[in-house]
Amino acid sequence: MKELILQTSHISKSFGDAVDVPVLSDINLQLAKGEFVSVTGKSGCGKSTLLYVLSTMDTDYDGELYIDGVCMNGKTEPQLARVRNEKIGFVFQFHYLLNEFSVLQNVMMPALRLGRWEADEIRQRAYDKLVTLDMAQHAQKKPNQLSGGQKQRVAIARALINDPLIIMGDEPTGNLDKRNSEIVFETFLQLAQTQGQTLLIVTHDQEFARRTGRTIQMQDGKVA
Repeated sequence: MKELILQTSHISKSFGDAVDVPVLSDINLQLAKGEFVSVTGKSGCGKSTLLYVLSTMDTDYDGELYIDGVCMNGKTEPQLARVRNEKIGFVFQFHYLLNEFSVLQNVMMPALRLGRWEADEIRQRAYDKLVTLDMAQHAQKKPNQLSGGQKQRVAIARALINDPLIIMGDEPTGNLDKRNSEIVFETFLQLAQTQGQTLLIVTHDQEFARRTGRTIQMQDGKVA
């Protein structure tokens, strides 16, 4: 039995004031260590909303969310912020790299915020993550000197810097061409297969989803 990284129990969510519109309905999920899971479905089906609930960025829901065996319900925002920084790495459709800093400095930022290691060790850790993603040769460049695929690999390195339990991605290949999408997919696959990294990726790309270890198909706010 593999270690459970994330688990939900009867997660539901609605939007609206005068009239509630259900967005998520009775979601029960389990993610084990090393799983590469995609969440897919038509636009508006609730997949991105689900990701924001699972990432603790949205706390307005019914049901229970457990990360690393700990219930997230009732935690304060500072407590949730620490969970996000320690246990979750984020990769979005847009890389959100800061052009005024080098690639290496961008990767270091979440670890500097966490404060678990000294600056020299963080620098070495950041460099090691860039080596893993074949981006070390670009460490001193600015993000605006990189291609779209290279920027996204730097964003993945940044997501890995604190050794998170899970990487969550929201359409991480949405802005990339086919070649760079393939590079990002292969990067995720390698992380899962060689490092036991757990990945939960929301995508509209059916080809991407088919090649992951497991696909969660959503329809009208439910797991189909």
